[in-house]
Amino acid sequence: MRVFKTAYTIPFPPDVIIRIAHVIERGQVVEFAVQLDVKNKPVKRYDTAHGFAHIDRYNLKGKQKKERLHLDYNTALTLAERDIKQNWPVYRERFLRGEWP
Repeated sequence: MRVFKTAYTIPFPPDVIIRIAHVIERGQVVEFAVQLDVKNKPVKRYDTAHGFAHIDRYNLKGKQKKERLHLDYNTALTLAERDIKQNWPVYRERFLRGEWP
């Protein structure tokens, strides 16, 4: 069985990091996490913890909202990477204003 594990970060100035990790077995995503951090704090994360794909959103006070994604893991990973990479500036500004990303 071929298992591929990938993990990397993408730094953006001045205070943004995108973290991406996933495991693929037999051509299918079996777990993943895509996270946006601002000033070393989590802002928005897509992952498969708890056995299902979901989004965690955080505010400046550290409160968290969870939203279940009714998608297969391959589709959810594609959505997560696209959303975070394209929309991080908006999420960063909302987060820094104390709003939900």
